[in-house]
Amino acid sequence: MNYTFNSTKELKQFIAKEVLSSAEAIEYLGISRARLSQLIKNGKLIPIKKLQRDSLFLKIDVEKKK
Repeated sequence: MNYTFNSTKELKQFIAKEVLSSAEAIEYLGISRARLSQLIKNGKLIPIKKLQRDSLFLKIDVEKKK
C-alpha cells in the first residue's frame, strides 16, 4: 500500500491515527508483552520501525491479527 501526503499536517494526522506503539498494540490485541515479542520473532507481526525499547506498527497490520 502506498501513502501520499500533501503536507506535514496530513502526515502527522496519519501517524496519530494509523501508527501504534507496542503498548497500544498490546492493549488493542489484549495480549501480553511476551506474546507480542513472540509474534514479532515469528514474523507474524512486523513493526514498521524498531526502537531501543519500543516498536511501531501500522494499525492495519495489528487489526489483521485481531
